[in-house]
Amino acid sequence: MNATTLDHDAELLLERVAPATAPHQDRRAVPEGAPTSPAENSGGPAPKRKSRILPLTLGAAALAVAAAAGLYFEKYVAPFESTDDAAIEADATPIAPQVAGQVVRLLVNDNEQVEAGDLLLEIDPREYQAKVDQARANLAAAKSRREQADALFRVDTAKVDQEKATVVAAEAQAKYAAADFNRFRSAGSLAVSESQVDLAGTHARSTAAQVEAARSKELAAEAQAALDEASIKTAASEVEKNEAAVRQAELDLSYTQVTAPVSGFVTHRTVANGAYVQPGQDLLAVMPRQVWIVANFKETQLARMRPGQTVDVHVDAYPEAILKGHVDSIQAGTGARFSLLPPENATGNYVKVVQRVPVKIVLDDLVDGKFLLGAGMSVVPDVRVK
Repeated sequence: MNATTLDHDAELLLERVAPATAPHQDRRAVPEGAPTSPAENSGGPAPKRKSRILPLTLGAAALAVAAAAGLYFEKYVAPFESTDDAAIEADATPIAPQVAGQVVRLLVNDNEQVEAGDLLLEIDPREYQAKVDQARANLAAAKSRREQADALFRVDTAKVDQEKATVVAAEAQAKYAAADFNRFRSAGSLAVSESQVDLAGTHARSTAAQVEAARSKELAAEAQAALDEASIKTAASEVEKNEAAVRQAELDLSYTQVTAPVSGFVTHRTVANGAYVQPGQDLLAVMPRQVWIVANFKETQLARMRPGQTVDVHVDAYPEAILKGHVDSIQAGTGARFSLLPPENATGNYVKVVQRVPVKIVLDDLVDGKFLLGAGMSVVPDVRVK
């Protein structure tokens, strides 16, 4: 029902009621053209029936406004949860040297875009190159000592074989001399003289002693070969040690060239050409292109919020832009619980405070090249919860 219909109905009602409520008038004929009432005769105000139309019109307008407001609330307010306590976050990668030295080349400027693997700066490499050369020389000497030990082991192993052959020959001679001595002694004095027997006995004892000496030389040669084998192991260990030293020296030399571990933008640069830097010293940071949003919603806003729900993100820096994203996760704990000094509600007078819970929102489309989103920028996310 609109205002025009209400106006028409009010006029009909007034026409029906007017005859019953009109004041008593003389039934005598009234001349044509004569005034019919004092109001008409005196030129007074019009009847009050039209003054009732205004309240009805205002009431209808109020109902229409209330209905429109209700529809607007149901469509544009109730399905969303929003907060202005939200900001962009990113994993800033600090760049620090792993070796000490003077910066001889600085190849990046503030806010410059770099790719992963790009050279950012170079530390004076001369000292580390000298260490590499020294380590390589030590490795060559160690390898030479190992080769020498290998050769000596082969020589002493050959000596062991030679001494074993000498033992076999000495045993044969001793055995022959002992047999002669036994034959001479059994033949008696009629066949051989006593001096021959003594000579054969002496020869037998001499060859037996030669066998013992040959066996001693064999044992000595085997011991020397074992010592040579241990020397080979020692020389091999020295080679491995020097190889590790070479690798470390080469690694330190490579550290003189500081490269970007990720793609992003150079920020917070504090180093300059010619500066002497120490290991672990923060020189600059690389802010990656991949960013997300941490929105701190009130705990009373989380009843219908779930991971995967769509989000419209309004960035304060770009009022005309609406970025699309989705809820990635909800932190299992309020922000106050993980603060430096978390609240202790068991002490003092307790006052209930609505807590805020961090919600991670991932952007689905960053519109590369159009918007520069940096950590700490303020945003307002609208999460569609139904």
